[in-house]
Amino acid sequence: MTRAPLHHELFLIGHDQTGKPLVHQHSMAVGLVGAVLLDLALSERVTVGQGRISVADPTPVGDPVVDSLVPMLARDRAERDAKFWIKKLAEDAYDRTRQSLVASNVLVMVTRRRMGMLPYTRYQLADIASVVRASAGVRSAVEGWKQPDGRGAALCGLVAALRLEAELYLDQPSARLIERLREIAVTHSPVVKDVVKLIDDMLGEAAVAVFR
Repeated sequence: MTRAPLHHELFLIGHDQTGKPLVHQHSMAVGLVGAVLLDLALSERVTVGQGRISVADPTPVGDPVVDSLVPMLARDRAERDAKFWIKKLAEDAYDRTRQSLVASNVLVMVTRRRMGMLPYTRYQLADIASVVRASAGVRSAVEGWKQPDGRGAALCGLVAALRLEAELYLDQPSARLIERLREIAVTHSPVVKDVVKLIDDMLGEAAVAVFR
């Protein structure tokens, strides 16, 4: 079975079965861009280092989020830093990821009415198995059942950064679980460590900015 893109897995972990987001949408969008960058970096299609992103392989892959990100990076002549691009791409990463999951029949659009009057739309799981598969690698890594690959370590780091550890349903204190998830990410490889730290820092900066 072909594994889902990393940003698809993160999106699924970050929502409940009814489609309700479990973290702020902007934070999720930043995490999704981080997931895309990690997928690209681990497949050696981009390089991330010293706060910069460079494109090694611009070939489209058929994913709306990836295929919107790579051409913009490739055309950049101003050599803007990674934070600039993450913020820029986060503007529509959430909607593009959701649309991709709907197109692949992982999510189903459902319209209901509040109090029988005001319509609202949710994007619900078509099958609970999709989110179980998405979180399985993270659970296995935390509990030591299986050594994580780069994508598994990356997802561990992003789950920690977004504080989605409760969605793993592991019988561990939250602080210990976060520590273990971060440990898996930072000890796997420099690129996973660097990108996860960048996303973690950006989420922390955004949280502080709210209270200024």
